This record gives sequence, structure tokens and C-alpha cells, in this order.
Amino acid sequence: MKKTLITAVLAVGAFTAQAADIVDTAVSAGSFKTLVAAVQQAGLVDTLKGSGPFTVFAPTDEAFAKLPAGTVEMLLKPENKAKLTRILTSHVVAGKVMAADAAKLTSAKAVSGATLTIAARGGAVTIDKAKVVKADIAASNGVIHVIDTVILPKDS
Repeated sequence: MKKTLITAVLAVGAFTAQAADIVDTAVSAGSFKTLVAAVQQAGLVDTLKGSGPFTVFAPTDEAFAKLPAGTVEMLLKPENKAKLTRILTSHVVAGKVMAADAAKLTSAKAVSGATLTIAARGGAVTIDKAKVVKADIAASNGVIHVIDTVILPKDS
């Protein structure tokens, strides 16, 4: 009886647990170490842990590795915080945009002010030149879409 009661309590707890916020979801995924380090360096952790909702187009570590050698290290320097912040906020849209919604759009306004071009062809969605490789990762304050390329503002 005691084991059954504990199992029932644990099962109820699993259903009532809240999803992690965007930052914690990215950290736990393990494939966004560079993104998380950049968000920390730019001072955006508290913002992305806020109530949102936010849509984050999250480049993987492999996406950051495609940048020219030394780019990430240069961006993580304190004197480049403004440029890093502009790049990171070009990956965030205010509001929760699920993949089905994004497929109906042709553009979205990033928090940075940049206009992101959205294209849906043959079941694939791209944001500027970045391909969405995994969509609709739920977080308590929004959604993450994994992308294969870092979005660089056109004036960067």
C-alpha cells in the first residue's frame, strides 16, 4: 500500500511540474553551450528567464562552429557586448510562434529590430538562411526552434 501511495504521489507530481524556462531548457539540452555562454556574457539570462513569451531560434554549437575562426571568441570579449547582444536578440521574437504559425508567415520582427525572413518549402522552414532542424521545444516562457546557422544582422 505504501509503495502504491508513493507511486501515485510521484505520478501526480510529474503531471503538475512546470516546464523549464528557455535558458534552463537550452542548458539541459546540452547542444547549446556556446549560445548559453553568449547569453550569459551579453547579460540576457534574466530577460530570457522572464515571463515572455519568447520565440528563440537557437543555433547549436555546430552552428557557431561554422562561423569564421575566432569569431565566437571575439564576440565574447567584454568590449564587444553590444555587437553580441544585437546578434543574440536577432534570434528572439516577442511572443510564442509555433512551427505551424511560422510556416504561414513570410517575416517576423526580432527583438533587435531586425526583420527575419521566413520561408516554408517542402516541409522545411528557414529563418533568413538558417534551417529549422527541430521545432516546437516547449518552455515555460515560450518556445525554442533549433537552427543550423547563426543569424547575423545585415549590418554586422
